[in-house]
Amino acid sequence: MSPVSENPPPAFDPAWLSLREAADDDARATAALDPLRVHLAERGTGPGAAPVRIADLGCGTGSQGRWLVPKLSGAQRWALYDIDSALLSLAGAHMPARSADGAPVTARMCLRDLGSVTAPELAGTDLVTGSALLDLLTREELASVARAVAGAGCAALFTLSVSGRVELFPSDPADAAVTGAFNGHQRREGRLGPDAAEAAVAVFGELGYRVLTFPSPWRLCPESVPLALTWLRGWVGAAREQDPAAVPCGYPERRLGECERGELGALVHHTDLLALPDGGAGRP
Repeated sequence: MSPVSENPPPAFDPAWLSLREAADDDARATAALDPLRVHLAERGTGPGAAPVRIADLGCGTGSQGRWLVPKLSGAQRWALYDIDSALLSLAGAHMPARSADGAPVTARMCLRDLGSVTAPELAGTDLVTGSALLDLLTREELASVARAVAGAGCAALFTLSVSGRVELFPSDPADAAVTGAFNGHQRREGRLGPDAAEAAVAVFGELGYRVLTFPSPWRLCPESVPLALTWLRGWVGAAREQDPAAVPCGYPERRLGECERGELGALVHHTDLLALPDGGAGRP
């Protein structure tokens, strides 16, 4: 039987990011793209117009860019931000070279901590984006990012923020307690965790933004055993680290056994958020 690791893989392990990328792509809410395209067109960017300028915060290996580039037409200029030079190199090396209509896409790498990104640096940017990012921030860090976005007058698209809700099939009486302990772990050191999307709606709203949210659940089918096993070990391991009493004896082994046999499915709920500056067209 596979053990539950007391030390699950780090969130930014390239192998983990690669393993989850297909599930991330399937989960991200395409419903956010139409209002985003309208906004970008109103700014005078896109097909036959000026390049769309995009800043990807905490880009990791670049999965957000690989998902978004082919969904937007027209030339694109990306700035990829991350504090990890190895991840940043991977992101730069695997950015798509062409947009949806074949227009050129360029990218520059910025080895930076997100806390140092300011409105002047984002000046001229049309869209700030990030994936699986907001739930890692504190309220102060979120407010700093939001102020930088608002100060630059650009839109923001943040995908895959955890919502704190997990559904397992078949269910187990202990699922709720494990979920609660995991959510507590997500809030450690003041991180927003499952409160991120709600906090971001409030912060951007106070800055005069129109904020739209969209469900973006991971669907871990019984066929996706490698991803499901890795996620389950990390989920249970974090819950047990937070509150050992929340994980009953035998629960990890039982759930991992079901997963290994292809008998366990999961919905891991996330929220995507699109924040649009209030006002008409115009390019700052």
